[in-house]
Amino acid sequence: MHPELIERLSRQTLLPQFGEEGRDRIAAARFLVIGAGGLGSPALQYLAASGAMRITVADGDEVSRSNLSRQLLHDESRLGMNKAESAAVALSRINPFAEITSVPRYVSEEELATLARQSDVVLDCSDNLATRFAVNDACAKTGTPLVYGSAVGFSGQASVFDFRREDSPCLRCLFEPDAAENDVKAAKAGVFSPLTGFIGVLQASEALKLAAGLESPLCGKWFSADLLTMRFSQIRFPRDPHCPVCAQREEGSGTKA
Repeated sequence: MHPELIERLSRQTLLPQFGEEGRDRIAAARFLVIGAGGLGSPALQYLAASGAMRITVADGDEVSRSNLSRQLLHDESRLGMNKAESAAVALSRINPFAEITSVPRYVSEEELATLARQSDVVLDCSDNLATRFAVNDACAKTGTPLVYGSAVGFSGQASVFDFRREDSPCLRCLFEPDAAENDVKAAKAGVFSPLTGFIGVLQASEALKLAAGLESPLCGKWFSADLLTMRFSQIRFPRDPHCPVCAQREEGSGTKA
């Protein structure tokens, strides 16, 4: 590792839960971030700043002026640019030693599975439930740990689905099959700008801990935050014995060691 990067990460390396071993594990891990918008922007910034050296970011959207109040990875100079490519520009400035791969398109379910299989941790920073289901299914199929986040209005949610663990539930264990049809999106309902930063940084935190070899306290739990009332909660939820995605996992489809 470059001496300058070692110096940059020195305060985090002092933590006994990380140390040099955790630092090196984070540097060796392959992170996949789906979405470089409200959640992906802060998540990507903190991954790169915290020593993630191999980051792939996928997004088919373009930077618009309405994004800039909460997507601080982008700026006026890159309006109209693809968000994944814009993210690569910004992240190379935050961590010039990192290898950033941009996927400037909305990826298919087949490509999601390929990208997840090539990754050690996936962060779902997308903005709609249909994509979240697709990311969940790809990670379950490949046995890749998934850090979930969502944010609408003043309310944000997060969870970790560690598909290396047999007891870990998945996103479909929590939602009804037709939930995507009634999905509420920030583009229509609005979103409090700091909320996306709050949830995105939380996602980066859980992803970094997983990469460092620490267990996530959010596995099997649903974390909710309301920044209007400053109320926070964690609800434990189990695997659904009737979940078709988890049933495929039980058949031994693609679980990582």
